[in-house]
Amino acid sequence: MDRKVIIAGAGTMGASLAQVYAQADWDTVLYNRSEAGLERAERLIEMNQATLVEEGMLSAERSATVKKAIRMTTDISVFGSADLVVESIAEDLEVKQHFLAQVSAVAPDSALLATNTSGLHISDIAKAVRLPERFMGQHWINPPHLLPLCELVIGEKTSPETVERMRAIVVELGKTPVTVKDISGFIVNRLQYAMLREALYIVEQGAATVEDIDTVLKAGMGLRYAALGPFGVADHGGIDVFSHITDYLNEQLCDEKEGSRLMREMVKQGKLGVKSGAGFYDYSGDKAREAIRYRDRMYIDLAKVLYFRDDGDEKRG
Repeated sequence: MDRKVIIAGAGTMGASLAQVYAQADWDTVLYNRSEAGLERAERLIEMNQATLVEEGMLSAERSATVKKAIRMTTDISVFGSADLVVESIAEDLEVKQHFLAQVSAVAPDSALLATNTSGLHISDIAKAVRLPERFMGQHWINPPHLLPLCELVIGEKTSPETVERMRAIVVELGKTPVTVKDISGFIVNRLQYAMLREALYIVEQGAATVEDIDTVLKAGMGLRYAALGPFGVADHGGIDVFSHITDYLNEQLCDEKEGSRLMREMVKQGKLGVKSGAGFYDYSGDKAREAIRYRDRMYIDLAKVLYFRDDGDEKRG
């Protein structure tokens, strides 16, 4: 296929995705309804690229080329020449349906269409899409310019050809695709929220602190899962051992079907995390910016170990 991609939505995810495609030499356009949104995206891209250069992931010359390759526009007619559209606007079903109805009406019939939703059903969004067989989920993990994973979510109307073409695109981007049917939460969020539910339950019981639970993941479990995944860990530990443990431990695990009381209370207090200056940790003053920089450096260091070999080749799916 040709290589003109239009990223719709210039928020954190859209700005990061524009870098992913531009770095893979796609003709990349970042669309947003407002100029103010594009200006924020430009500043974010500049900051992201500066980090990549500082960490030795890109040369200054290559970074300059990537930034120059990203064109920005508020003109919706640009979708008329798209080969691929990746929508990353507000996480609202009606908003996405309205937008993609407009876009799919003007995009060439041969263009592939994707949504970066993290939880909405692909088949529901597709009800508003013209030629829904060319439409599917392309769920990236924040920030996609650093993390390799992309969940390709198959809707009821998605054609096998679309799945194969989209998988080939993600691999060509140097990223790692997985495919999943249109189940609630896909793979990532089902696993993420199952673990978060249990972590919150342990805190609410007073059995351990937030800091200690995070340390368990960072200093132990996270490393095991990053290297092997949960099924690989079980294989190495022994299926008989893991089966025996589930027999008595499962009944003790949290099975709360409603949201977390602790997090609802934090939301009422305005403790929303990094973006508000406080969450489970303190991000007041310059701590928020420092936390983002620390996160990005950690992601880069881990990616170098897990996904980039010494010869510079990237581990791909």
